[in-house]
Amino acid sequence: MKFVSIVMGSKSDYTIMEESAKTLEKFGVPYEMIISSAHRSPERTKNYIKEAEEKGTQVFIAAAGMAAHLAGALAASTIKPVLGVPMESGPLRGEDALLSTVMMPGGMPVGTVAIGKAGAVNAAYLAIQIMALQDDELKVKLQEDRISKAKKVELDSSEIETIL
Repeated sequence: MKFVSIVMGSKSDYTIMEESAKTLEKFGVPYEMIISSAHRSPERTKNYIKEAEEKGTQVFIAAAGMAAHLAGALAASTIKPVLGVPMESGPLRGEDALLSTVMMPGGMPVGTVAIGKAGAVNAAYLAIQIMALQDDELKVKLQEDRISKAKKVELDSSEIETIL
């Protein structure tokens, strides 16, 4: 089975990363979600990557705050795409997580999205887009979603437009 793997550095990330899960569910994309820390449980993280690949993960989404090395730890151990979601936490409110997620050495890419909820949603969309490269049904669902979003903008506008 092909699926997306969501890995969070701590339980406190769940309320934000639940948005990734909801987005994947909306498109019918299977996922699994675990907590594993690059620092506090490095062996668990490394073992999980191998297990997830054997089970069929296509894309990893990694969420962490503060030092945020989780996405980099995953990227170092897989050739599957890794999407990093910086969490808004600590005194820098996620800016440190953003920088440590995006500043990967050449040849070890992590696709990095926005801090927090918007990033969690966009990471799921990117995972779906990656999977849609080989799945025509997902491609159609993404196209329909874009059309729906465009129609919503027009509807919202028509509700506030006034004729002068």
